[in-house]
Amino acid sequence: MTNYKLTDADFKQINKRSLFGFQLGWNYERMQGSGYLYTILPQLRKIYGDGTPELKEMMKTHTQFFNTSNFFNTIITGIDLAIEEKDGIAGKDAVSGIKAGLMGPFAAIGDSIFASLVPAIFGALAATMARNNNPVGIFIWIIAQILIMVFRWVQLKFAYKQGVELVTTMQDQLNAITDAASLLGVFMVGAMVASMINIKIAYTPNIGGVATSIQNILDTILPGLVPAALVGFVYWILGKKGMTSTKAIWLVLILCVVLSALGIIGKAH
Repeated sequence: MTNYKLTDADFKQINKRSLFGFQLGWNYERMQGSGYLYTILPQLRKIYGDGTPELKEMMKTHTQFFNTSNFFNTIITGIDLAIEEKDGIAGKDAVSGIKAGLMGPFAAIGDSIFASLVPAIFGALAATMARNNNPVGIFIWIIAQILIMVFRWVQLKFAYKQGVELVTTMQDQLNAITDAASLLGVFMVGAMVASMINIKIAYTPNIGGVATSIQNILDTILPGLVPAALVGFVYWILGKKGMTSTKAIWLVLILCVVLSALGIIGKAH
């Protein structure tokens, strides 16, 4: 057991370093390893003593490969520091195992919620309001980001207090949150397809001397079928070898311009 106990000042310092410096040392060899060490280095010096062999050993340990979600990284940090504060260098293997075991699951949870779901929901709200000349959307987006920063700030101390028990007691809840976020993300993508892609079939052939609206026929089958078909087409071509998102954008742009010029498609009202 070490003699040092982390204080609120330590937590503030770790959070500041995590928010503003965690990714500064990112590289393809160890990814966030150096950023992780930078985040907790002042606390490691207090726990092990400056210049001691134990400090050097743990510094080497923390510069090893590490990569997880920026939105959940301090949960792992909190558990790590709780172990090191209690066991010191004797907890080295436990710390390495926890970091290796949690960085993947927390990367999936954090990215699905905060890198995909939240931007999709609040970005869609902000974009829709902007289209309607409503400036409230930008404040909704700012508030969402502030709440995310608050969440990133408070999770460190929570994880530190819970320690290793956090991994076992909340495993089912974390899995449920991930599944719910994935499902909600699918619904949001579907809603954005229907509301944000304004395209219709403008071609109205004369059948038996009567102008027939193909778009009306499609709407009776499934409203929003054309936007959904366009998204499905983009999803399909992105799976082709050599296709990139940039190429797909240009392909869809050129295709829409040509079809619009031919009077086949038009903008939905």
